[in-house]
Parts: sequence; C-alpha cells; structure tokens
Amino acid sequence: MVEKFAAYLKNRMPITQEQATEAVSCLKTKQIKKGQFLLSPGDLRSEAYFVNSGLLRYYSVDKKGKEHVIQFAPEDWMLSDRDTTVFNEPAFFFIDAIEDTEVVVVNQDFFPAIKHIIPEILELNILMLHNSIRFMQKRINMLLSATAEERYLDFIKLYPNLTLRVPQWMIASYLGITPESLSRVRKDLAKRHFK
Repeated sequence: MVEKFAAYLKNRMPITQEQATEAVSCLKTKQIKKGQFLLSPGDLRSEAYFVNSGLLRYYSVDKKGKEHVIQFAPEDWMLSDRDTTVFNEPAFFFIDAIEDTEVVVVNQDFFPAIKHIIPEILELNILMLHNSIRFMQKRINMLLSATAEERYLDFIKLYPNLTLRVPQWMIASYLGITPESLSRVRKDLAKRHFK
C-alpha cells in the first residue's frame, strides 16, 4: 500500500498523480508487529520508513538501562537513523513498533533514482532534512529551557492524537521527566481547565 506515500509526495510538491504513482511503484511495504524492532544499535540499514498505519518510536538506552525517547512517528511521518542511512555507520538508536505498524521502506537511493520522474525530488529531500534539523533544534531547546508543563503542551501540539496511544512512561521519557512528574502536570492542567 504505497499509495499513501504517493499522496505524501504529491501534497509536498507540484506533481501529477501519474508522477507520484510511477515514483513509488518500486517501493515495498513491510508489516511490523507491536514490539518488533526495525533497527537496533549496531545495525547497518540504508532505509527510511514512511508510516502508513501504526506508530513507531525512535530511542536510545543508556548504560543504566534507562530508555530515552527521541521521536515518535505516527501515520504519515517518516523516520530514519541518519548515522546508518547517510553515513553508513552502525546505528546507535533503536526503532520499534508501539502498535502493529505498516511502513513503506524507502531506500537511501530512492530519491536520486526517481529524479528523472520528479526533477524536484532532491529539493524535497533537502527540505525534509532541514525540517528534521529544525525539529531537533526546537526539541533540544525545549529540553534545556522549558518547564515540564511547557514540554507536555508542546508534545500535545506536535502529536495531538498520541496521548491515548502511547504509554505514560514513554511520554515522560520523551519529555525528559519522570512518570510521576507527568502525572502531576496532567492533574494540574486538568484542574485549571475544568473549573
């Protein structure tokens, strides 16, 4: 079911449906069960994942065994580990499925390979990279300078449909706080908004 990825490309560039359909015709989908890994530290993968359905998580585990969620990828998001896809170095992070998930597997050579179909595709790839950098810069700034409440409100804005799909401890990990702190933030917000 690569049609959703064709629509994703068409929504981001002035291309025809025929161009989008032809461009994605070489791609395959992959089914991932809840809890299954797409990437583990040490893996070499030259692919990104476009989420058709389900939910992925991108995270690391420190020396004490604590998980640190870097990003979630719900439907219509793309996710990759740049160490391995761009620099051909072993992955440092994990990517796993929080729910049963279907992804479109996008190999690193996809964008250059379809340039004859969609001349603007390399510009889109650069724009996607810049958006990823912008996202990470904002995320770092939030972790360094925002309150737990501000981080949680930003999470809700960025991922409006995930609060009921993601366990509270994973949201807390993403926010850089404890589950207990997240519970307090949610209680305080509920009190203020339901008086």
